[in-house]
Amino acid sequence: MLLNLTDVLTSEGKSRIEEVEIELTDFESKMGSCSISEKTPLHLELENAGQGSARIKGHAVITQQMNCDRCLKEVPVQIILDFEREVFSPEMTDEEILDESDSGVMEGYQLNVEVLVYNELLMNQPEKVLCKADCKGICKKCGKDLNEGDCGCDTFVPDPRMAVLKDIFNANKEV
Repeated sequence: MLLNLTDVLTSEGKSRIEEVEIELTDFESKMGSCSISEKTPLHLELENAGQGSARIKGHAVITQQMNCDRCLKEVPVQIILDFEREVFSPEMTDEEILDESDSGVMEGYQLNVEVLVYNELLMNQPEKVLCKADCKGICKKCGKDLNEGDCGCDTFVPDPRMAVLKDIFNANKEV
């Protein structure tokens, strides 16, 4: 969705408040795809910040369905987007300003709301997703969910420094 910012970018002291529906239904990145199960409208406060620039403050709450990093169960993860950005009109040619700006969210005098929300979601993704704090994960041998009970697999991991001694004893073993 494109939101026209001509009046805010060109009129000094101009400000306005907008409520915009978020159209994203899935979030895709190099880490995979997550469906969006709940979302609030994006609350935007738009304010002129000088000649050809505008300050954008935004707030939204989005719930994504993500997989637990240990047991792979689907977990709802709530992400709160609170951000403040400055955008510039297309006439701004100062290289320093253009390097600092979010030029990808502006298309002329229009703000691309979906790109803005996607970028904020990307920056606010959790580092680790767990279904519960003490999630036990899955068995490395059989793949059973260890939160549901023990699988009975042998989980003994021998010390690799002792492998040489084990080989010596196995080589001298009489049949």
